[in-house]
Amino acid sequence: MMQSSGRFPRRAALGVVPWLLSACGRTPPRNARPTLSLIMKSLANEFFATMENGAKHHHAVHAADYELLASGIADERDVKKQIALVERAISRQVDAIVLAPADSKALVPVCKRALDAKIVVVNIDNKLDAQALGEKSFSIPFVGPNNRKGARLAGERLARALRAGDAVAIIEGVASTSNGAERKRGFQDAMQAAGLRIVASRSANWETDQAARATVAILQEYPEVRGILAANDSMAIGVANALSALGKSEQVLVVGFDNVSAARKLLQERRLLATVDQHGDRLAVFGIEYALEILSKSAIPADRETPLELVTS
Repeated sequence: MMQSSGRFPRRAALGVVPWLLSACGRTPPRNARPTLSLIMKSLANEFFATMENGAKHHHAVHAADYELLASGIADERDVKKQIALVERAISRQVDAIVLAPADSKALVPVCKRALDAKIVVVNIDNKLDAQALGEKSFSIPFVGPNNRKGARLAGERLARALRAGDAVAIIEGVASTSNGAERKRGFQDAMQAAGLRIVASRSANWETDQAARATVAILQEYPEVRGILAANDSMAIGVANALSALGKSEQVLVVGFDNVSAARKLLQERRLLATVDQHGDRLAVFGIEYALEILSKSAIPADRETPLELVTS
């Protein structure tokens, strides 16, 4: 069952100052068939593998319209490697970069170098830090979901299955990422509104094994926990595995975020209460299509919000 939240509207810019006109890469593509570099986070994570497959499928249908260079990092936290991938795209003089940044602040300077090289940059998945962008006086359009809203959907589903006063815990993603911070806030919003107690909140860096270890540690310290909110499905899988090993799958409810195939299996097994689908197979495509629109129409870039859906058994 899916509950939809969010659309894919276009929010028009109210005004544009000269630096924005140049920084957003409002220049025609260097070639008749522009080259786009899609740079993602860890391709070991099924979500980003799905994102890459979606982009490649779109390119196969539209091969005459653009050339696609897709790449990603092996580890969610390998920020230096991702910066190097952006630098490589700059050196190749691509026309546009569609970026899912591993860190919301650390990727800002290299994005500025791309814009200075007259390359269009579109930010997807994890939003670049607004303050860091403002300090360097430029803007990059974000195409992606409202992570806080999506996490609140999952949190509200958990709250409906528990009672006011019950103890819950949060397994966070990487603290330096915007989507990690926003999902934590969304979970907190839902727990506060329902009168549930957050007794622990720990980062597992988006990783399954780390989430399993964090779950064991939390339950040792807080055996009264009745619900765990995981900020992505990779971590939700780790939580579910730990609960199975502890014999607590029926006592502790779990929600996740991403709707990967392994999470759907857990939903069927009743080991996962809910997850949030942000349409990973379409997320890169939304960014690619927007980059092409900017290149072909010299559009003034503005953020675009993409759909979210709550998925339950």
